[in-house]
Amino acid sequence: MFDDVIEFIKKKYNSHGFIPIHEPRFVGNEKKYLNECIDSTFVSSTGSFVDKFEEQIAKYTGAKYAVAVCNGTAALHIALMISNVTRNDEVITQPLTFVATCNSINYCGAKPVFVDVEKNTLGMSPESLQIFLENHTSIKNHQCINNKTGRTIKACLPMHTFGHPCRIDKIKDICNRFNIILIEDAAESLGSLYKKQHTGTFGNIGILSFNGNKIITAGGGGCILTSDKIMAKKAKHLATTAKIRHEWDFFHDMTGYNYRMPNLNAALLVAQMENLNSFVIKKRKLALEYSAFFEKTNLSFVNEPFNCQSNYWLNSIIVDRKKDRDLFLKETNAKKVMTRPIWTLMNKLPMFEDSECYDLSNAEWLERHVVNIPSSVII
Repeated sequence: MFDDVIEFIKKKYNSHGFIPIHEPRFVGNEKKYLNECIDSTFVSSTGSFVDKFEEQIAKYTGAKYAVAVCNGTAALHIALMISNVTRNDEVITQPLTFVATCNSINYCGAKPVFVDVEKNTLGMSPESLQIFLENHTSIKNHQCINNKTGRTIKACLPMHTFGHPCRIDKIKDICNRFNIILIEDAAESLGSLYKKQHTGTFGNIGILSFNGNKIITAGGGGCILTSDKIMAKKAKHLATTAKIRHEWDFFHDMTGYNYRMPNLNAALLVAQMENLNSFVIKKRKLALEYSAFFEKTNLSFVNEPFNCQSNYWLNSIIVDRKKDRDLFLKETNAKKVMTRPIWTLMNKLPMFEDSECYDLSNAEWLERHVVNIPSSVII
């Protein structure tokens, strides 16, 4: 039934073997810089490559400060902590996301509150956020209070799904009105712009991920972005076991975390950054070709939203009926073309099933109909 799709993908990747959803590309100075790092003996969280990478990523995104950490989940955890999210606070987020978004909220002992997403951006709906806040919260002592639970809503955590920017400027305006800190989960959207501004730089804090399946990778890795000097300093302190800098003494002034990115990983990322622009260009070219192909089928390709330049981290299609979606998944995977459904909604997972939810119609529809297709950079 889907032989034409499978044939098209195999031709694009010039392969009759297994085609993954997204695999890394190491086409530059990765081995050279790794050898330099090894020769220096500075392979842990202190070294010149960490500093260089932080400078590169700050310049690329337009953020004033960047703090490199061991993975995107750690970046989210630290971002919430420096936003003073503590036990029994609430964080508004979206149910359509990777589990790390909500896990990081749990790490702080806080509670997620789920509002809906938009079908066109796949990210948080500003209208859903506004309706919830206007109808269910009050401002008391300059804090946003959930009328139902009595808890303080400290932060809002939207995600730019599959690299497609959500309407982050509208979300920012709403958060400002309700005294809520905005943290952007830009884990998937390195290289994506909304109204010509890089994702992760609209909120008080943004985070990036460099996991093995991301557009650039060090096997792992994450980063915290902010334009707030105090937040940046606190983030680096917390991620470095809260150790007070000294020539020889070991003194820690608070509970910290061993989250800093090793120099070895940073060496890989410095090399990967040198090819990031070409990776984005190639991924956007592939998306255009997918879009043109799927126009001639009964499947719909997910194009970048209005006012956006997406990195198309993961290309996605919409299958009209769930039974056809399941058949598509079965046929493609059987023929060694890796495809995947979108994530199970967070509010359906056992650790979040008691979370407060409002109308999630769009998220539920997308969960039934979205499929990711191979998206690796074609060299």
